[in-house]
Amino acid sequence: MRERASNRGRQAVIFALPLYDDNPIREAPVVTYGLIGMCIGAFLWELGHNPDVVTYQYGLIPAALLGHAQLPPRLAVIPPWATIFTSMFLHGGWLHLGGNMLFLWIFGNNVEDLLGRGRFLLLYFSCGAAAALIQAGSDPLSQIPMVGASGAIAGVLGAYLLVYPRANVHCFVWIIIFFWIVTVPAWILLGIWFAMQLLSGLASGARDPGVAFWAHIGGFASGVVLMLFLRPRSVILWHAPKTPVFASAPPSAFSGGRRTFYGGSVPSTGRRYPRPPGPWN
Repeated sequence: MRERASNRGRQAVIFALPLYDDNPIREAPVVTYGLIGMCIGAFLWELGHNPDVVTYQYGLIPAALLGHAQLPPRLAVIPPWATIFTSMFLHGGWLHLGGNMLFLWIFGNNVEDLLGRGRFLLLYFSCGAAAALIQAGSDPLSQIPMVGASGAIAGVLGAYLLVYPRANVHCFVWIIIFFWIVTVPAWILLGIWFAMQLLSGLASGARDPGVAFWAHIGGFASGVVLMLFLRPRSVILWHAPKTPVFASAPPSAFSGGRRTFYGGSVPSTGRRYPRPPGPWN
């Protein structure tokens, strides 16, 4: 999952790919699917226009946002503050889009299920805004546009980790010619991801184009904090795992059956919590 600060980024070879977690959900994650659809639609719209022009028109430019620079009239189509939100729906390429949507697909449904649709939207956009402002603050004179949903999705990851640190994420692992599905605890998977963002942010220069690591860090931290305040009182933290840790199987073992839409890969266990009657109750 990457937040692009330019159209040119770093490439990495992926040997382990998360597929889904073991947490069941009670209702269709309409908001999560809607956000995914909007991001895909915005990217397809980008493909029909000049990507550089669209990035400068609707991407977040720290210097313009903080009043240190002004865009030419043909590029200043919306107020700078509005780019905090429009930039969340733009992406710098298919891999950038695919990585972000995969993480939102895996972890967003559970967070939406816990918070309800209204609170989930509030958490998503608040984390995205916080991530954008923190990244802009790290280099307020930068004129490199920032695009991507990574900051908002990092907030979803932080919220998820607070409730389901011991949940297992089923990952596709490729080692030379061998392919396996391995269950990895969320605290390990997301903990390593956060540590990599922090170390990379400390090691990279403020003006280096590429991945906006401080947006990831800010969004993740915001998600943890907001989850504490937004979660209904009936939602408990630190849920127990529902599947064995580091269990593995060849992909063929999953070909005979597919995880159901509502029930997840395993039956629900543990305390059940009722959904509040309204999104703000």
